[in-house]
Amino acid sequence: MTTFAPGDRVHLAGLGTGMVREVRSGGRYVIDIKGRAVVVAGSQLERASDAPARSVKPAGVDSSSQEPAGRAGTARSIDLHGKTVDDALDALEVFVNDALLDGSREVRVIHGRSGGRIKAAVHRYLRRLPAIASARLDPHNPGVTIVTFS
Repeated sequence: MTTFAPGDRVHLAGLGTGMVREVRSGGRYVIDIKGRAVVVAGSQLERASDAPARSVKPAGVDSSSQEPAGRAGTARSIDLHGKTVDDALDALEVFVNDALLDGSREVRVIHGRSGGRIKAAVHRYLRRLPAIASARLDPHNPGVTIVTFS
Protein backbone atom coordinates (compact mmCIF):
# COMPACT_ATOMS: atom_id res chain seq x y z
CA MET A 1 0.00 0.00 0.00
CA THR A 2 1.33 3.41 -0.94
CA THR A 3 1.69 5.93 1.86
CA PHE A 4 1.36 9.68 1.46
CA ALA A 5 2.59 12.70 3.39
CA PRO A 6 1.10 16.17 3.86
CA GLY A 7 1.67 18.20 0.70
CA ASP A 8 1.62 15.20 -1.67
CA ARG A 9 -0.54 15.56 -4.78
CA VAL A 10 -3.01 12.69 -5.03
CA HIS A 11 -5.78 11.60 -7.38
CA LEU A 12 -9.14 10.30 -6.18
CA ALA A 13 -11.22 8.52 -8.83
CA GLY A 14 -14.52 10.30 -9.40
CA LEU A 15 -13.47 13.55 -7.73
CA GLY A 16 -10.13 14.52 -9.24
CA THR A 17 -6.74 15.64 -8.02
CA GLY A 18 -6.02 17.25 -4.68
CA MET A 19 -3.43 17.66 -1.94
CA VAL A 20 -2.92 15.66 1.27
CA ARG A 21 -3.57 17.95 4.22
CA GLU A 22 -3.30 15.48 7.09
CA VAL A 23 -2.44 11.84 7.79
CA ARG A 24 -4.81 10.04 10.15
CA SER A 25 -4.66 6.66 11.83
CA GLY A 26 -5.98 3.57 10.12
CA GLY A 27 -4.55 4.47 6.71
CA ARG A 28 -6.91 7.42 6.21
CA TYR A 29 -6.00 10.83 4.84
CA VAL A 30 -7.58 14.27 4.84
CA ILE A 31 -7.25 15.69 1.34
CA ASP A 32 -8.19 19.09 -0.08
CA ILE A 33 -9.96 18.58 -3.36
CA LYS A 34 -11.98 21.14 -5.28
CA GLY A 35 -12.03 23.45 -2.26
CA ARG A 36 -13.32 20.79 0.13
CA ALA A 37 -11.69 18.63 2.77
CA VAL A 38 -12.46 14.92 2.37
CA VAL A 39 -11.37 11.99 4.54
CA VAL A 40 -10.52 8.92 2.45
CA ALA A 41 -8.76 5.59 2.81
CA GLY A 42 -5.27 5.44 1.33
CA SER A 43 -6.40 2.54 -0.88
CA GLN A 44 -8.66 5.00 -2.75
CA LEU A 45 -5.77 7.32 -3.63
CA GLU A 46 -3.16 7.31 -6.38
CA ARG A 47 -0.07 9.48 -6.50
CA ALA A 48 -0.69 12.34 -8.96
CA SER A 49 1.84 13.90 -11.28
CA ASP A 50 3.21 17.33 -10.38
CA ALA A 51 1.53 18.93 -13.41
CA PRO A 52 -2.25 19.34 -13.05
CA ALA A 53 -4.10 17.05 -15.43
CA ARG A 54 -6.53 18.56 -17.93
CA SER A 55 -10.06 17.25 -17.97
CA VAL A 56 -11.23 16.22 -21.44
CA LYS A 57 -14.94 15.78 -22.11
CA PRO A 58 -16.09 13.60 -25.00
CA ALA A 59 -17.67 15.57 -27.82
CA GLY A 60 -21.42 15.98 -27.51
CA VAL A 61 -21.62 14.99 -23.85
CA ASP A 62 -23.17 17.47 -21.44
CA SER A 63 -21.76 16.46 -18.06
CA SER A 64 -24.04 18.89 -16.22
CA SER A 65 -27.00 16.57 -16.83
CA GLN A 66 -25.24 13.43 -15.63
CA GLU A 67 -25.58 12.35 -12.03
CA PRO A 68 -22.83 10.07 -10.72
CA ALA A 69 -24.04 6.66 -9.68
CA GLY A 70 -23.30 5.51 -6.16
CA ARG A 71 -21.64 2.18 -5.43
CA ALA A 72 -23.99 -0.74 -5.15
CA GLY A 73 -24.96 -1.42 -1.55
CA THR A 74 -23.98 2.02 -0.29
CA ALA A 75 -26.07 2.98 2.72
CA ARG A 76 -28.23 6.04 2.20
CA SER A 77 -28.83 6.46 5.93
CA ILE A 78 -26.94 6.13 9.18
CA ASP A 79 -28.41 5.25 12.55
CA LEU A 80 -26.67 6.99 15.47
CA HIS A 81 -28.84 5.49 18.23
CA GLY A 82 -26.89 4.18 21.21
CA LYS A 83 -23.71 6.14 20.43
CA THR A 84 -22.05 8.81 22.50
CA VAL A 85 -21.98 12.28 20.92
CA ASP A 86 -18.28 11.88 20.04
CA ASP A 87 -18.79 8.42 18.51
CA ALA A 88 -21.83 9.67 16.60
CA LEU A 89 -19.89 12.60 15.13
CA ASP A 90 -16.99 10.33 14.13
CA ALA A 91 -19.40 7.95 12.38
CA LEU A 92 -21.22 10.87 10.75
CA GLU A 93 -17.96 12.30 9.37
CA VAL A 94 -17.10 9.01 7.68
CA PHE A 95 -20.67 8.56 6.41
CA VAL A 96 -20.88 12.08 4.91
CA ASN A 97 -17.46 11.72 3.23
CA ASP A 98 -18.44 8.34 1.75
CA ALA A 99 -21.76 9.74 0.52
CA LEU A 100 -19.95 12.65 -1.17
CA LEU A 101 -17.48 10.27 -2.80
CA ASP A 102 -20.35 8.08 -4.02
CA GLY A 103 -22.09 11.08 -5.58
CA SER A 104 -25.16 10.87 -3.34
CA ARG A 105 -27.51 13.83 -3.55
CA GLU A 106 -29.44 13.15 -0.35
CA VAL A 107 -28.96 11.02 2.78
CA ARG A 108 -30.76 10.52 6.07
CA VAL A 109 -29.24 10.77 9.54
CA ILE A 110 -31.23 8.91 12.19
CA HIS A 111 -30.41 10.54 15.52
CA GLY A 112 -33.57 10.01 17.57
CA ARG A 113 -35.56 12.70 19.29
CA SER A 114 -35.29 12.09 23.03
CA GLY A 115 -32.69 14.18 24.84
CA GLY A 116 -31.58 15.93 21.66
CA ARG A 117 -27.83 16.01 22.38
CA ILE A 118 -26.91 13.95 19.34
CA LYS A 119 -29.39 15.81 17.14
CA ALA A 120 -27.96 19.18 18.21
CA ALA A 121 -24.38 17.99 17.62
CA VAL A 122 -25.32 16.59 14.18
CA HIS A 123 -26.91 19.90 13.14
CA ARG A 124 -23.90 21.90 14.41
CA TYR A 125 -21.55 19.64 12.45
CA LEU A 126 -23.61 19.81 9.24
CA ARG A 127 -23.85 23.63 9.36
CA ARG A 128 -20.02 23.83 9.19
CA LEU A 129 -19.75 21.83 5.95
CA PRO A 130 -19.79 23.79 2.69
CA ALA A 131 -20.83 20.64 0.79
CA ILE A 132 -24.23 20.61 2.55
CA ALA A 133 -26.97 22.49 0.72
CA SER A 134 -29.57 21.83 3.41
CA ALA A 135 -30.21 19.82 6.55
CA ARG A 136 -33.82 19.62 7.67
CA LEU A 137 -35.88 17.47 9.99
CA ASP A 138 -38.02 14.86 8.27
CA PRO A 139 -41.57 16.25 8.52
CA HIS A 140 -42.87 12.72 9.19
CA ASN A 141 -40.20 11.78 11.76
CA PRO A 142 -38.47 14.42 13.93
CA GLY A 143 -35.83 11.82 14.87
CA VAL A 144 -34.39 11.94 11.32
CA THR A 145 -32.50 14.71 9.53
CA ILE A 146 -32.58 14.78 5.73
CA VAL A 147 -29.27 16.06 4.32
CA THR A 148 -29.02 17.41 0.77
CA PHE A 149 -25.61 17.96 -0.83
CA SER A 150 -24.80 20.93 -3.02
